[in-house]
Amino acid sequence: MRIISYNVNGIRAAIAKGLLEWLKSSNPDIVCFQEIKAHPEQIPTLDIEALGYYHYWFPAVKKGYSGVGILSRQQPDKVVYGIGNELYDYEGRVIRADFGEISVLSVYHPSGTTGEIRQDFKMKWLDDFLDYINELKKTRPNLVISGDYNICHQSIDIHDPIRNATSSGFLPEERAWVSKFLSYGFIDSFRYFVKEPHHYSWWSYRVNARDRNLGWRIDYHMVSEPIEKRMQRAAILPMAKHSDHCPVMLEIDFK
Repeated sequence: MRIISYNVNGIRAAIAKGLLEWLKSSNPDIVCFQEIKAHPEQIPTLDIEALGYYHYWFPAVKKGYSGVGILSRQQPDKVVYGIGNELYDYEGRVIRADFGEISVLSVYHPSGTTGEIRQDFKMKWLDDFLDYINELKKTRPNLVISGDYNICHQSIDIHDPIRNATSSGFLPEERAWVSKFLSYGFIDSFRYFVKEPHHYSWWSYRVNARDRNLGWRIDYHMVSEPIEKRMQRAAILPMAKHSDHCPVMLEIDFK
């Protein structure tokens, strides 16, 4: 199964830039979208169905903001919307699809770049999300948690770690959280396969950052350790340009 995670920064804008044509040519089995910024009635779902996908959406209550979705060629056994916490579900942060014994989650972690209030919200979310995942693991131990984490874990994951040392997304406490998350039995699938630097999944629209590859790796497929040996390949796909992010890919055996 080829799983794509893609923060589209507005699915309607991404579709206008050729997203559906790209999906047709790349042909993933499962797609995890983040930051859809739309409600289902605003999305051309018939065009998505024509590509052969079932589709599930969990938008934010606030229109034009946040939201996640999952497309799948195989109909899931079950779809769960949110984590059961109104504070976060109001913003459309998590959707889960179960396929046999494996669950795939599309997750959009908050950004703290707009100031102290949202940074505090982000840190509270991170703690609560980890509690949610640790509880979920008791009944669904085989997890693929795909999405925009809004955190670079290590210096290798950001183009300028020194200047960004005090920037939200690379703060010591955020990076420590990723280390803690991994210590609870998860694998950063991209780093499992790829050890080299200069691989990023997000670039600022400013200073021609993408062409200069001045990026951040903040999009992940985190895989629980019980299904480690099922992972086959991981990659970042920077040639897809429908957003300020690019897709990240994981190939994994579901059988």
